Amino acid sequence: MKWVNKGIKANIVELNTAAEDEGRFDMLGLEVGDLSNPVHRRTIRRPKENLFKSTFLTVTVILGVTLLVLFFPHGLGSFSRKPVAVDVEQTSATCNQSCQITLVESIPEGLTYPNKTIQPSIFDSWLRLIDIAEESIDIASFYWSLNGEDVVPHPSAWKGELVFKRLKEAGLERGIQIRVAQNQPSKSAPDEDTSVLESLGAAVVRTLDFSRLIGSGILHTKLWVVDGKHFFVGSANMDWRSLSQVKELGATVYDCPCLAKDMSKIFEVYWALGDVNATIPESWPQDLSTRINYTNPLMVALNDTQSSVYLSSSPPQLCPQGRTSDLQSVLHTMDQAHEYINIAVMDYIPAMLYTPHHQYWPDIDNQLRRLAINRGIKIRLLVSHWKHTTPAIVPFLKSLADITNVYPHVDVQVKIFIVPAFSPDQEKIPFARVNHNKYMVTDKAAYIGTSNWSGDYFISTGGVGLIVNSSESSGQTLQSQLKELFDRDWNSAYAHPLDSVNIS
Repeated sequence: MKWVNKGIKANIVELNTAAEDEGRFDMLGLEVGDLSNPVHRRTIRRPKENLFKSTFLTVTVILGVTLLVLFFPHGLGSFSRKPVAVDVEQTSATCNQSCQITLVESIPEGLTYPNKTIQPSIFDSWLRLIDIAEESIDIASFYWSLNGEDVVPHPSAWKGELVFKRLKEAGLERGIQIRVAQNQPSKSAPDEDTSVLESLGAAVVRTLDFSRLIGSGILHTKLWVVDGKHFFVGSANMDWRSLSQVKELGATVYDCPCLAKDMSKIFEVYWALGDVNATIPESWPQDLSTRINYTNPLMVALNDTQSSVYLSSSPPQLCPQGRTSDLQSVLHTMDQAHEYINIAVMDYIPAMLYTPHHQYWPDIDNQLRRLAINRGIKIRLLVSHWKHTTPAIVPFLKSLADITNVYPHVDVQVKIFIVPAFSPDQEKIPFARVNHNKYMVTDKAAYIGTSNWSGDYFISTGGVGLIVNSSESSGQTLQSQLKELFDRDWNSAYAHPLDSVNIS
């Protein structure tokens, strides 16, 4: 087993005694003592049958000790955790619960879609998650700026301020245990909000330093888990602008413990790595592993529609045994398509965006070209443009679009989505007015993620993906809703032909 190295030393995640009831992990480096003992032989001679019995007994003892070392590397005496029960749903990859899933979005102020469907708001879904919480709220986040004064005073900040107020009340007045796993704060992404919550005793906060843990990258995840049975995942940061000034897309899942418990395992990885002096182990503890993945998705009724679902995570170093990496999920979702692939993402570039030196990274781009040319899959790519868009994306996008009609069946289209500012005060809001979506929908599956599509996000950045396949259903599904949303944006006045946009 990988958990035991050659020196029989292991880095394990063990429940802290003081937080055992809350299921919180601390990273500890424990050394396993020498469990082998000399086998003392008798000096008297014995008949062959007794010698055989003795030899058999000796081999049995050695085998037993070996198994103990393998399955209890930290020793029976120090194993203070209770055995982790394996969920029946995970064992059979079938969930007998009827779960609800809601596609949610944030539409920036002023953006209109005449006679088109607008999905329920992320703002309302967050408030509902807070209201229905009975015991716990776990949030994994890039940064927090829920209060207007964090950025710039603006009337539309009231949504974020209300979310902050409700979270504070939940922790202080209702006794909800709130845990926050956040990225290392910086000058551009400070932690005033979480510092306030922690100082008041409303939340416990841990910070992940990816520079120390991996060497580069950030925690870019946007994730809520409530009571181990509800969760949100999507593009929206814990930022008032994500509720009123930035276009966002996510999904909220209700009353689905069989899937929410698997999402909790992703959060527990973050929580463990936020402990002081934590390191990424060579092999994660077995209780953080999963049987739910792209080769063995969970079968569950979502909105009364039988669906196959699994969760992905990035980077690979943060994926315990069985967890599908985010890149794997993206490539596999594409590969399963028969007719079309529609992608909406803020940044798309077959390269690294944040490394000191330019690096080519064609993993996703090659997959799209292969599927378009070899199998005639129709591809539409909706990429965002705002003040911070790198000009380097344009040549790559043109190169991808230019393979259209190289053969009669090849159809790759690219458009640029622009969220305009409709007033001077909107123009002044920093890091706003952008389509921040990160999703894909095909004729076979829906993918909702938290990562932009450059190499950095899949190699060294924390992110999560939710993949749902309900393609066999004839009714309205998450896929059909997401396809309708994509078509709405693609055909809107805010989507522009690639050649008509000047990105410099």
